[in-house]
Amino acid sequence: MSSPSKSDDTLEHWVSDAPFDPHVAEALTPEQERVYMASQWRMMWIRFRRHKLAVWSGAILAVIYFSVLISEFIAPYNMHSRHTDHIYAPPQSINLFHEGSLKAPFTYSLKYTLNMENLKREYSNDERRADPIRFFCLGDSYNFWGLIPMRFHLVCPPENGTLFLLGTDRLGRDMFSRIVMGTRISLTVGLIGITISFALGMFFGGLAGYYGGWIDNVIQRVIEVIRSFPELPLWMALSAALPVTWSPIVIYFGITIILGLLDWTGLARAVRSKLLAIREEDFVSAARLMGAKPGRIIWRHMMPSFMSHLIASATLSIPAMILGETALSFLGLGLRPPITSWGVLLAEAQNMNVVALYPWLMLPVLPVVIVVLAFNFLGDGLRDAADPYS
Repeated sequence: MSSPSKSDDTLEHWVSDAPFDPHVAEALTPEQERVYMASQWRMMWIRFRRHKLAVWSGAILAVIYFSVLISEFIAPYNMHSRHTDHIYAPPQSINLFHEGSLKAPFTYSLKYTLNMENLKREYSNDERRADPIRFFCLGDSYNFWGLIPMRFHLVCPPENGTLFLLGTDRLGRDMFSRIVMGTRISLTVGLIGITISFALGMFFGGLAGYYGGWIDNVIQRVIEVIRSFPELPLWMALSAALPVTWSPIVIYFGITIILGLLDWTGLARAVRSKLLAIREEDFVSAARLMGAKPGRIIWRHMMPSFMSHLIASATLSIPAMILGETALSFLGLGLRPPITSWGVLLAEAQNMNVVALYPWLMLPVLPVVIVVLAFNFLGDGLRDAADPYS
């Protein structure tokens, strides 16, 4: 049996004499290089921008929080100004056309008649008078941030006219101005409360997660006791314990501290679980062998590794603070006049008969809903961005 003959056709073999360059075979495009060479925070930003709803929610919250800084300037009236001739006045519309011609933004004057059947003031527009709205003007006096006397406003009512964009309440006070001023109180309650909660959660969660043992057991039992109480009744009990003789500003800080002291448990558990997972990692052991103290190991090495997750958790906790203050003030156990917040404004809408006659008293619900939804959408986007490699 003859053996198969070998073929004389050989494959050509080529070897490059150029130095080895690993990037030649897999050259990155500018888009790939932007992603592959990005830091973790850069990757988080790229991931966050893909969440359009979170981006828009963040923009809305940024605008609202900026308005907190200049609330007095935005409000057309001083929030305590009373207009006794316009009690329970309905919202006024802003018009651009009068008798078929284009004009600067204006409102019609209000006139009313008293309905003797239900004793309700029935307002109507006096279309004979088109009162132009003033912009960047001098109006009601106020103290900017309670310190600087000023009269300058973004928008003012017409001369000898009114500008009730969201109507008035039982004392003839402009609802729009009061909602704008209440934004400062309601939103800062959430920020200050989450700051207290964040600090307590990181401190106790860090101790429990790093040391473990009896320290972990004690902290866990305290957390379980606090979480065993119904949240709203506990808020109500502690708020009711605040003396009525305290000044409004002290009551404000008291409510804020109560909300912060009762909301740290969830964050503490999250911090504990993260620290338990990474406390035996090589970088933690290396820091320990180099003589780093426990405090430095926790705050400089362990906490930054999952800080993005904590920020997302804190963002999702702020709406609970805002809703807590609103609920307490609505029930009369939170902030009290003369302090104005969204909850204080809603307290005037407890009587359903009044709401049926004057539905605009429920308008403070709208900013609460918008802010809470915006924070939830923003928190969802941050939570997804916190793990950009998933």
